[in-house]
Amino acid sequence: MERYLEGRVAIVTGGFAGIGKAIAIGLAQRGATVAVGARRQPEAAVAELEAACATLFYRHLDVGDVDSVNSFVAELEQRHGAADILVNSAGISTHELVCDHDEQSWLDVIDINLSGPFRMIRACLPQMIERRWGRIINIGSTAATTAVADHAAYCASKSGLLGLNRAVALEGAPHGVSSVVISPTWVQTEMMDNSMKIQARKAGRSVDEEYARIIDEQPQKRLVQPQELAALAAFLCRDEALGITMEDIQVNAGAWW
Repeated sequence: MERYLEGRVAIVTGGFAGIGKAIAIGLAQRGATVAVGARRQPEAAVAELEAACATLFYRHLDVGDVDSVNSFVAELEQRHGAADILVNSAGISTHELVCDHDEQSWLDVIDINLSGPFRMIRACLPQMIERRWGRIINIGSTAATTAVADHAAYCASKSGLLGLNRAVALEGAPHGVSSVVISPTWVQTEMMDNSMKIQARKAGRSVDEEYARIIDEQPQKRLVQPQELAALAAFLCRDEALGITMEDIQVNAGAWW
């Protein structure tokens, strides 16, 4: 595999599971020093990343906490240098309708999914601008543009991320820094497993039946895999991809939702 990211340092939030872990591995395979942060660090995921990454930096990271964000970024810079690449993959969701939405769960989702990327970008962007090279990749969702009735906070947070991304892309544009949102449809991850369990229970179906229903609704009759998003993220970090910025790249497998 072409190692065109040799000498680059990449931060991946939420990098111990699902999309984030796949992207961390994909960037490492292309030569990057990878820094992974999350609130939980499962031993199996740590072992998998250690095996895949020539140089791995990992620490507890809560993107909802300004001090946690700043200390993570500062320690990484001290040990390996400032981040050239930032992948905002940490995210949460909740199944609630607007009519009876819990106030705190709304605030939690907005804080992690929207304010979290803002905090990470604020901590990393100045150094990228100073060095005149940077790649910011935000993991969004097709739910930002199509919506799901009982995911109000999630949809709102991902819609907000599109606006934040546009502003960051314009701020970085004169300085060699791009900012892109990757918006997938359903992706086969631990987060989807949890969602399928909740939806199946509400609908009185088995989890297998719920998965079968979702897959049948997809034009490609399959679920997008995390490795597909990892390959796209790695491409966006190439020198030749600088012109791809301010975009909402939909990985929708032919679906509008």
